[in-house]
Amino acid sequence: MHRWRFAFSRRWLGYLAFAIVFAIACAFLSAWQHARGDEAAAANALVARNFNAPAVPLGDALADLDAFSPSQEWKRVTARGVYERDKQLLVRNRPTDSGPGFEVLTPLRLADGSLFVVDRGWVPTGSHSDAPDSVGAAPTGTVTVTVRLKPSEPALDGRTTVGNQIPSIQLSAVAARYGGAVYTGAYGLLQSQTPAAAHPLTPVVSTPPNRDEGLHWSYMIQWVIFALIGFFGLGYAIRTEYRKRYEDEPDMRAKAEARARRAARRAPSDAEVEDELLDTNAR
Repeated sequence: MHRWRFAFSRRWLGYLAFAIVFAIACAFLSAWQHARGDEAAAANALVARNFNAPAVPLGDALADLDAFSPSQEWKRVTARGVYERDKQLLVRNRPTDSGPGFEVLTPLRLADGSLFVVDRGWVPTGSHSDAPDSVGAAPTGTVTVTVRLKPSEPALDGRTTVGNQIPSIQLSAVAARYGGAVYTGAYGLLQSQTPAAAHPLTPVVSTPPNRDEGLHWSYMIQWVIFALIGFFGLGYAIRTEYRKRYEDEPDMRAKAEARARRAARRAPSDAEVEDELLDTNAR
C-alpha cells in the first residue's frame, strides 16, 4: 500500500477536492433541470385541466377583487355587465405570427359596480403610426362574456404609459387609472360574448397552449453522468501515474508483459491479414 501514498499528496487531494466541487455543481444543475421538467409538466397539466373545463360564474371563481390562485389560470368563467368603452386601454409590444401589435383591454362594469378587465383580443400596429389603424368597438348594452382567467403581469421597469397605451397588464396600475373597485387578482382573455361584436378582434389565445417539456429529463441524467466522469477521470489519472512511477519494478514489468502477450493473442496473424486483403481485392 505504500506505493499509493502519492495519491494522498497535496496535489492529488486538490484534484479530489476539485472533483467533489464539480460533482456538487453537477448535482445542483441536475436538480435544476429536474425542477424545470416538473414545472413544464405541471403547466401542461394545468392547461389540460382548466382550458376546456365547464365555465363557472366569476363570483364563484374569484370571491374578492384581489383573489386568484395559480391553479385557476386558464379557468373559464362567465360574467355579465356593460363594457366601459371610454376606459379602453392598449397593451404595447404584443407580437404574434402576424407581426407586431396591441392587446385591447376593455373593462366590464358588473352589476355590483366593480370593473373586471377583459382582454378582447389583438390588433396589428398601424401602417403609419405606433398605434392601430382601427380597433373594433366593444358591443353596447349588457353583454355576457366567457373568458379564461390570467394572472396580473409584473411591471416592466423603465416602461411608461403613453395616452391610452400601457406596457404590461399590471392590474394594480390599471386599477389606479380606472379608480373605484377593480379586480386586481386576475383578468380575462375573451373566448366568446353575447351579443357578439360587429367587428371582432383576433383572439389572443384560441387553442390550448402546449409548453414543450424539452429535454430536461435527459439533461438531468447527463449532469449525473458528468459528475461520475469527473471521479472516473481522477481514478484513471491516479492509475496512470501509479504505472509510470513503478513501471521498472519486477511485478509491474511482469504485468506489462502479460498484457502484451494477451494483446498479441488477440491480434490477427499475418496469414489472416493476407486473407483479408485478398478478399477485399476480390470484391
